[in-house]
Amino acid sequence: MNTNNAFTKSVIGALLALVAMAAPAAAFQTVDFTNAAFAAVSGPTSIPVGHAEFCKKYRAECVPNANPIDAEPLTDARWQDLLEVNAGMNTSIVPVTDEDLYQVAEYWTYPRGYGDCEDIALAKRRDLAARGWDISTLLMTVVREANGDGHAVLMVRTDRGDLVLDNKVGEVKVWTDTPYHFIKRQSQADAGMWVDIEDQRQVIVAAN
Repeated sequence: MNTNNAFTKSVIGALLALVAMAAPAAAFQTVDFTNAAFAAVSGPTSIPVGHAEFCKKYRAECVPNANPIDAEPLTDARWQDLLEVNAGMNTSIVPVTDEDLYQVAEYWTYPRGYGDCEDIALAKRRDLAARGWDISTLLMTVVREANGDGHAVLMVRTDRGDLVLDNKVGEVKVWTDTPYHFIKRQSQADAGMWVDIEDQRQVIVAAN
């Protein structure tokens, strides 16, 4: 085989692979909403340190919601929004820890090609808001993984129940269908405040 041709094919193959990785996954998915439900919440709770620092920088995004709504009607168009934004952010943002990226334990910000779980969730929240979703239904949420590690996802309140957009899972899921224990989320009334989630489900947590 001609060396130059082999090199050219190799470069083209690499470029095509990069394009495929960058392109959002096909935005098609169905969900069984038969047992969908809302996550129960209680009173105010502590604000994650990373979010408190984020609010100092982006004050306009951490203010009381003038007219919060209980849930966003999940039309076919709105469902497509969720699939496209979730797939787009998950494929276009390279997961990197705050320690590796910023040399700090916790730093919430909008990602520029790189970011960890809360950064990706913030980007999804911003993009859905830009598509017309009511900000009071787009809630940053802290959960605990099966191994005990903390994790952040975006919880979206719809009239079909609370849905979760997660950078570790390609599908949009009903919150009760995730393997997480839900700890707390943003208040619908005030984007700068947080409330406890009363997650009474029996979620198996692996021993460390």
